[in-house]
Amino acid sequence: MKFGTEMGTVQYPLIQYATEVGWSYAKPEDILRMRHGESGLLLQETFLTQVQRLNSSILDHTRAVELAKRLTRVLPRIEGNLEAWEYLRGLKTVFVPAENRERNVQLISEDWEANTYHVTDELRYYNGTHRIRLDVAFFINGIPVLLIEAKAATKLEGIADALEQVRRYHREGPELMALMQIHTLTHLVHYYYGPTWSLSRKSLFNWRTEHPSFQGGAGGGSDFETLVKSFIHPQRLTRLIHDFILFTRKDDELSKVILRPHQMRAVERVVRRAANQEKQRGLIWHTQGSGKTYTMITAAKQIIENPLFENPTVLMLVDRNELEAQLFGNLASVGFGHVEVAHSKRHLQKLLGSDRRGLIVSMIHKFDDIPADLNTRTNIFVLVDEAHRTTGGDLGNYLMAALPNATYLGFTGTPIDRTAYGKGTFMVFGRDDEQGYLDKYSIAESIHDKTTVPLHYTMAPNELQVDRETLEEEFLGLIEAEGMSDVEELNQVLDKAVNLRNMLKNKDRMARVAEHLAEHYREVVKPMGYKAFLVAVDREACAWYKDLLDQHLPPEYSQVVYSAGHNDTEDLARFHLSKDKEQAIRKAFRKPDELPKILIVTEKLLTGFDAPILYCMYLDKPMRDHVLLQAIARVNRPYEDETGLNKPAGFVLDYVGIFDKLEKALAFDSQDVEDVQRVVTDVEMLKGHFEAMMEKARKAYLPITEGVIGDKAAEKVLSHFRDEAKRQEFYQFFRELADLYEILSPDAFLYPYIDDYDQLSRMYRLLRSAYDTLFVDKELTRKTAKLVQAHTRGGAIQDTLDVYEINENLLERLAKDDTSDTVKVFNLLKSIQNMIDKQGHQAPYLHTIGERAEAIVQAFQMRQKATKEALTGLEELIKEINQAEQERAEKNLKPASFAVYWLLNQEGVHAAEDIAREMEKTFNEYPHFRVSAAQERDVRIALYRVLLKDWVKAKKESGGTRETNELTLLVEQIMKVAGRAGETV
Repeated sequence: MKFGTEMGTVQYPLIQYATEVGWSYAKPEDILRMRHGESGLLLQETFLTQVQRLNSSILDHTRAVELAKRLTRVLPRIEGNLEAWEYLRGLKTVFVPAENRERNVQLISEDWEANTYHVTDELRYYNGTHRIRLDVAFFINGIPVLLIEAKAATKLEGIADALEQVRRYHREGPELMALMQIHTLTHLVHYYYGPTWSLSRKSLFNWRTEHPSFQGGAGGGSDFETLVKSFIHPQRLTRLIHDFILFTRKDDELSKVILRPHQMRAVERVVRRAANQEKQRGLIWHTQGSGKTYTMITAAKQIIENPLFENPTVLMLVDRNELEAQLFGNLASVGFGHVEVAHSKRHLQKLLGSDRRGLIVSMIHKFDDIPADLNTRTNIFVLVDEAHRTTGGDLGNYLMAALPNATYLGFTGTPIDRTAYGKGTFMVFGRDDEQGYLDKYSIAESIHDKTTVPLHYTMAPNELQVDRETLEEEFLGLIEAEGMSDVEELNQVLDKAVNLRNMLKNKDRMARVAEHLAEHYREVVKPMGYKAFLVAVDREACAWYKDLLDQHLPPEYSQVVYSAGHNDTEDLARFHLSKDKEQAIRKAFRKPDELPKILIVTEKLLTGFDAPILYCMYLDKPMRDHVLLQAIARVNRPYEDETGLNKPAGFVLDYVGIFDKLEKALAFDSQDVEDVQRVVTDVEMLKGHFEAMMEKARKAYLPITEGVIGDKAAEKVLSHFRDEAKRQEFYQFFRELADLYEILSPDAFLYPYIDDYDQLSRMYRLLRSAYDTLFVDKELTRKTAKLVQAHTRGGAIQDTLDVYEINENLLERLAKDDTSDTVKVFNLLKSIQNMIDKQGHQAPYLHTIGERAEAIVQAFQMRQKATKEALTGLEELIKEINQAEQERAEKNLKPASFAVYWLLNQEGVHAAEDIAREMEKTFNEYPHFRVSAAQERDVRIALYRVLLKDWVKAKKESGGTRETNELTLLVEQIMKVAGRAGETV
């Protein structure tokens, strides 16, 4: 087996590793039988046996069969996937007549050794409309739970291709995907995993194992074998499904998440700390945007469900934004049990005083004046969000006095500041750990893992910024402003900064800022497809900015969101929003094609509001420390959509001057300041990087097409990049360059580079179109695509491939065409692929021709065939297609029958047409042979029967040289091609 191939280097070893850690391998034909045909979802007998064994007191065979029907009938969308997960978690019930009540039914045992585990490859599923084929599929107790898509180790684009295939599986086989819970993608170099039904790139995580937390697990390894075994080990996978998947509703939309490695690690450490009777404190320091809310929720669930803690109370202290997002109010609907949200101080006091067990959600201010020793149990666990500010001062004292024996676990998303207040967070929560924290996940780590995107900033023109001396005297230089942890503290400082506020709210300055901002949004942000925040100094400034922006942008583009005040003036009251209206605005803002495009805010939405489509923050409010990091973290969420839009970074346009003094604005330990500064980059630095990359391009890539134009330039490019490694290196180079261009454009700085960048864009487009069948133009960044469409220059390469109509005149046309042979090779391959896409379901033999065409071009790419030889081979296939099309019209056979005839004829089988017509009767007799294992078996038997007559005759005539295994291979080939007849491709 050739090194680097998908099957030989990735798929086969993966299955071997699975068997070594406890999975039973079943051949595709055995799995097909166990599923009762291609339309089957469960391994029927395995499922029925296991669920009766796990639920022996409540399920007999009849009820087990009914349960199988209920499971396979879940809705083929994310709601059905949630229902399937609830079955797997043991949250669903069945009615037990003997007891006249509902009882929870268990499909997968938490005791992983009590389950049965099957793995198979090349799993075919057919729903009557579409057929899909999974590289590797895993079944627990007969239920499909994990799919793996493997790609060749040498193809760096493999992960993107694999993700696109998994998306197609969801579109074309949603019934199967409704049961699957996890998907993983691998090309040997990396091993990625993500939840089904959440298929954006940002939901895909790079698996790594850091410590042994399952039987047979090895910590710290990063080789392919260790990564695969640690992830798919039956104990790990069972636990992933049971403990680390969450379904949540936010703004009435159901979403699914699976925890990332650092979250799983933190959850395990939190649960261990909760069980440690010697230590009652812990600090989890995970950067903004790394999912600490889900870490808290999962840790709370595991503590509550663990019998070790003897029916505990978990108190989660969150901020107002989290409660308003309705995340916690919906947890009860996804397997969390009953959740109590404390609505008032009295309600909270009643819940704790009455010894309420389970989960209680509250805000810290409800502990004001609460009695001491309200509950002295030791199995109370307090999880504190934003611990760097939540437990400060008297409120923290009230909390700890009311629950003196509780274990306190703090979560923070920002570095701990140098002030006494910040160090107090270490003392309160980090006292039991030598380094001051139980677990840490830095901003640099999150960007490396792509769980957040880098942050870039630029300064507004000097004339729009406030006076620097005033900014220093009234804000940055104030000792009392250091370490500020929430917006309310910030507002109190700004209330006293009279001169600074007057500068910020100067009407003439605000008018010029609004004009500059509107132009920047129109020219920079809007063409990228993203949205923006304008952060004003106070609510009055928000109202004024709305009026000013409406002079330059359509009024519906922007929306003011702030809290209403009881004594608001008429000017402020006109922007008051009802709860429903604000929720509708939040929801619409998260969607790229809906209005508004810009939210004008001052306090609300600066924490806790996640909108990945948000790219740009127009900062016109002085900020620092925790408040600054929390605010700018709104723009660091990754975003990708089905059109190929992929956010390269988050961006801040600073109208105040804060980023000019970033080190002074961050009162953190020097190491943490350096960490932040390393990933928050001035756009001017990006210009230097772009310039350096263009210089490299001018030496390495642009000379390829010197002196030639049109198809001759295309030939040079296609020939130069025939080597896969060279191509992948260029792809990587160009994508990085395109991200920089997307961020920087439009800018006068780019003018000298436009022609050369356009040439590189056309090279990339041509190569992807020729060598990568899944490529579509949407993969170009928006500004690059616009440039390629609009920019015309002499000498530009031919950057698209012609698609020929395949007919009897094509070969004559090719002979007269002066296009280079190299370009013709790729044009013909594209033309054949296009024909298969349109007609493959009516002419299934085309699939086999397509495979042969790809093999010819692949041999050409690997320099195993000369250009002329490859072109001749493709021309022969064109003749074959024309001949087959002519015969198909003449013989009037149905698609499946003609596929049989065509293959037999190619093999030189006697009486091919007679055999095909006899098989047509069989296909008519067994119309569901594609989805029914029984009918497929009968068709296969009939095929053997009619073929054997010719086979025996041919053996006699040839002296017995025809081998029986050749007959078996031919039967398999015919079944494969005939099975595609009528299939929508």
